[in-house]
Amino acid sequence: MAPKILVVLTSHNKLGNLDKPTGWYLPELAHPYHILRNKADITVASPKGGEAPLDPASIEAAKDDVSVNFLKNDEQVWKNTQKLETFVGKAKDFDAIFYVGGHGPMFDLADNPTSQQLIREFWEAGKIVAAVCHAPAVLYNVKLSDGSLLVAGKEVTAFTNAEEEQMGLSKAVPFLPEDALQKASGGRFVKAAELWGEKVVVQGRLITGQNPASATGVGKAIAKALGIDSGSS
Repeated sequence: MAPKILVVLTSHNKLGNLDKPTGWYLPELAHPYHILRNKADITVASPKGGEAPLDPASIEAAKDDVSVNFLKNDEQVWKNTQKLETFVGKAKDFDAIFYVGGHGPMFDLADNPTSQQLIREFWEAGKIVAAVCHAPAVLYNVKLSDGSLLVAGKEVTAFTNAEEEQMGLSKAVPFLPEDALQKASGGRFVKAAELWGEKVVVQGRLITGQNPASATGVGKAIAKALGIDSGSS
C-alpha cells in the first residue's frame, strides 16, 4: 500500500504590515509533489481549508518545468485543501507530515496550537516530520509530551537571516526562522556555505530544507525515509 503524506499549506495571504501578498512558495510544493505523487497518497490541509494562497512572487521566480507544469495542471492540489484541525488525533493514518514554505506559514502556522499538537502527535507516533524554507519555523516551539522541545539537540535548517536580509523582508516577519531554531535546537542550526545554496538536513525522522533550492532534496529525503526512493524523480 502507498504511504500516506499529510502536506500542510498556509492560509495566510498578506505579508506582515506591508501591502504585499504572500502565501506558500510554488517550487517548494511543486518539486516534492513531483517526486512523491506517483509513490504516495497525498492529502493537503491548511488552517482555514479551501484555497491556500499561492505567493504570486513565487510564480514569477519559478520558471522551471516542474513548477510551470504543476501550476498549469495541478491547481486542485491547493484550491481544495482540508481543514488542518480535522487531522488532530489521526497521525496513525499517515506516514509523514510535510510543511511547505513561503512567508505565509510564519503568520498562521509557526505559533498555531493545532499545528503544534499535530506535529507532536506525528512525532510521538513515530512518523516523519518534514519542512522546507520558512516552514521549519513551525517546529521551533513544538513541545513533546515530556515538555522537551522537539528540535532540542537536533541539527536543523531553514531560511537564513542573510537570505531574509537580501530579500529585504527581515522586518516584515514576526521572527527570523534561523534565530528561533538556533535557540530551540541548542545551537544546532546549520546552513549551506553560500546564500541560496541547497541544504537538506536529515536527523532520523526529522527532515528540513533551507530554501527553494532545497525543495527537490527534501522531496527525495522524504521518499527515502518512506522507503519509496527509486533513485530518481
